Amino acid sequence: MAAKKSPMERMAATNPNSEMWWDSSPLVFETWKKQTQAATPPERREEVVEWHERYYISDKPMEQLFRGVTTNPPLSLAAIRDDPGFWREWAIEQKRKNPKASVRDIWWRMYREIVKRGAERYLGVFHHSGFRYGYLSGQVDPRDYEKEDSMKEQALAIHDMASNIMIKIPGTEQGVRVIKFLTSKGIPTNATLCFILPQFVAVAHAVREGLEIAKKNKVDLSMWRSVITSMSARYEELGHFEQEQEKIGIKLSEAETRWSSIAILKKAINFLIDGNYPSKMLLASMRPGPDVDGKKRLWHFEKVAGADMVYTCPGKYIKVVDELGYNVEFDPEAWKELVPDEVIEKLSKFQYFREAYDPYGLEPPQFNTHPSTVNTATQFSNATNEMESFVAEALKNADIKSKVQVLV
Repeated sequence: MAAKKSPMERMAATNPNSEMWWDSSPLVFETWKKQTQAATPPERREEVVEWHERYYISDKPMEQLFRGVTTNPPLSLAAIRDDPGFWREWAIEQKRKNPKASVRDIWWRMYREIVKRGAERYLGVFHHSGFRYGYLSGQVDPRDYEKEDSMKEQALAIHDMASNIMIKIPGTEQGVRVIKFLTSKGIPTNATLCFILPQFVAVAHAVREGLEIAKKNKVDLSMWRSVITSMSARYEELGHFEQEQEKIGIKLSEAETRWSSIAILKKAINFLIDGNYPSKMLLASMRPGPDVDGKKRLWHFEKVAGADMVYTCPGKYIKVVDELGYNVEFDPEAWKELVPDEVIEKLSKFQYFREAYDPYGLEPPQFNTHPSTVNTATQFSNATNEMESFVAEALKNADIKSKVQVLV
């Protein structure tokens, strides 16, 4: 007898057009499965194993749950950590073939190789769906989120690695312009480092303008699509709520804080629908919570269930959903439900929320200095630096070994 559908599968079923994506490198999926199954209580292990087998099916791609992938430098770093010996030797071999290549050159090649290998695992979904699904998002260097020309150059180089690579571009002032440029070339994009409605609106406009240019120039759009990422929990956690709470003397509950990003996302979904924009919202950076009547809920899922949207989930969140959502019934109409008036009224006392909830609450130059953007870019940049350090250490040790062999 087939196991009961997982909470992930039931959430996906709330809308036939919704999509579940794997939020990590596909190269670490098998390791995640083994570790998660090993940590599952024996009485539930058989069922969880069956769930996991349906999440990714290499020989029957259209039967699997995951329809795409999002990656970024921290997730690519996880792929290196998953098999450091292989990537160490890979870096050394690249240096042997290209003696004049710098550490950054080797890192850049390694990063693109990780993106390419991950994308190849989703080519089955890509081709069987007629290019509708099966995209993998590969991000430009987060350290260059204000460098327009660098992001364009990197985007083109990443896109050349595989036909199903979608380019992840930050929703900064410069990034929005890059998204318009890439769209005009028929290159699929994923706007990342996006947290607030003004960013979503700016990206939606840029995509529409780029698409008009592409159509005018008769660009092939058969392998194009656009998603706009809402990094929900990062908006809640990395911004100014805590500072403002102390300043204005108003305390937000866990539920009210969750509502803040959910309210912004609901408004964004309706903005795209009402304006007939070609982009699709993508929900990322989800967390469990809040506690309601003594039970941990999954509001980042529950409150937008049924939306025509992408939900990209890291292994850690999938594990939580499969545990906490076992008896949750996801309502297909949930995304249409209004946020309680009293919650909006309370949140609106915060400038941090007012700017985020107003479609034109901030201008594009202000996107770059938004605290969530700065803090997330810093975290991603640190992971990129760590990847470069891995390459530097590998080449340094190889050089030491080479000198020792000469002396012997």
